Order: sequence, then structure tokens, then C-alpha cells
Amino acid sequence: MTKETTRRTFLAATGTTAATVALAGCSSGGDNGDGGSGGSGGASVPGPVDTYLSDNEANGYSGSAVDETGSSSVTIEVGAGSQGLAFSPAAVVVDSGTEVVWEWTGNGGAHNVVSADSSAASFNSGSAQEGSDVTFSQTFDSAGNQLYYCTPHQSLGMHGAVIVKEA
Repeated sequence: MTKETTRRTFLAATGTTAATVALAGCSSGGDNGDGGSGGSGGASVPGPVDTYLSDNEANGYSGSAVDETGSSSVTIEVGAGSQGLAFSPAAVVVDSGTEVVWEWTGNGGAHNVVSADSSAASFNSGSAQEGSDVTFSQTFDSAGNQLYYCTPHQSLGMHGAVIVKEA
């Protein structure tokens, strides 16, 4: 099977899942039951972020970002997905000053969080670590696109983005 066939199969499955989720969201009445707007999906993604995530075939990226503006702290799972090789959410929008916490799930082996060269800020969780009790946090005080990856799984599509808006 070629890489293109695999990509097409993945994109077809992702598109079907996204359509199912979108339709399910339409019938839910719009209330997520938590009294807030955190976790709502569908935020637009700036071109450079979309290019970074698409070009690197980021696992779990569906073309939109989860809108977490208004939240004081946001958690991103490290080692998400069926094989533990994704960040979840793959793309998230936050306000400047929001604490972003990457929390290891314990799946997919040893992971780390490293800013990409094109990221607005430089950050690094250190050497790859394994387990479910590992966390790394970063607060982004200025607007910008924070692009990152997991070093051991970079070639397998383990990429993510935090889109920071002015508060």
C-alpha cells in the first residue's frame, strides 16, 4: 500500500467521523452541560497553522481548532489516539495568558513536547518521558502561533498547535 493510499484512507475515515460528529452536534441542542463554552470545536485555523499541521499529516487534525478562549487553563493530551501517537486536541485556540498543560496519557511510548522552528515562542518539555503522571506547562503571554511536535514520533504525524489570541 502506498503512502498516498494510506493518506486517502485516513482522510476518508476522518471526513466520515467529522461529518458524524458535526451532525451529532446539530442534534444535541447546543448545551454541553458544563455551563461554559470551553471545548467547543470548529474555530478557524490560520493559514500557517493549517499548512504546518497538514504538511506534517498531524494525527487527529481535522482542519479546525478547539476554541478554549475564556479558559484560564487548558489541557492537551500527549499520547492520544488509538495508537497513542497524537496530541488531543491537535489544534486549540486560547487567549494570551492562558496556561497550557500537556498531560501524558501513558500510551504510545515515550513522548516530549518541542516547539517547531516556525513557532512564535521556543519551548521544550525536555527528554522524552513515558508514563501517565508526566505533565509540562507553558503560559503564552503574547499572541502567536505555537507549533510543536513530539521528537520520537515527529515522522509519524505527532504534531500540534496552540493558536494564541490577544485577551
